[in-house]
Amino acid sequence: MAKAIVKLINNAARVINADPAVRGKLRIVFLPDYDVSLAQQIMPAADLSQQISTAGMEASGTGNMKLALNGALTIGTLDGANIEIRDHVGAENVFIFGLTAEEVAARRAAGYQPRRELEANPDLKGTLDLIESGFFTPGKPDDARPVINRLLGDGEPFLVLADFAAYAAAQDQVDALYVQEDEWSRRAIHNCVNMGYFSSDRSIREYADRIWAVKPVM
Repeated sequence: MAKAIVKLINNAARVINADPAVRGKLRIVFLPDYDVSLAQQIMPAADLSQQISTAGMEASGTGNMKLALNGALTIGTLDGANIEIRDHVGAENVFIFGLTAEEVAARRAAGYQPRRELEANPDLKGTLDLIESGFFTPGKPDDARPVINRLLGDGEPFLVLADFAAYAAAQDQVDALYVQEDEWSRRAIHNCVNMGYFSSDRSIREYADRIWAVKPVM
């Protein structure tokens, strides 16, 4: 599945990056072998940190902290460290969207049916129809089928489609703020200066006190 997703990203990039209508405005780049060296270039340059793991999966870890520390505003679900960042920088300085962990659990218990989400959202349906049509994979229309089948499978564990509408609405908020350059900059600086809580010094001190029960040797 990971290979199919990466392949779809690169296929979409091949089509979109060659489209003269968006040249100079939009580009998709997939960076292979992501590591610390790449992060040192990406994180200081990022304006928006997308942390979109399903609430309750605890998949949002330290990358979002480093991005926020470097001035990126966070768009994300109420998952993992996103919650802590919101608490320390203020809910008005992040873009939170999607189901809560409790709502995710309730959807799963009720029997999540992604096709209902599809039929209720024309934009979402149009997007998946375009992918499934082979638009991004000329000559190989089945290349993206594993991704589509996973998204539409009953019981799909990450409830991706259930969060789509809320994600799109949050992106509209991002767009509206981004054109207000001074306000965007103010919030970026506010994120930076309120991220001190996440310093490694504080983390190590808490581990030493609460988990390892050790004291420094003087």
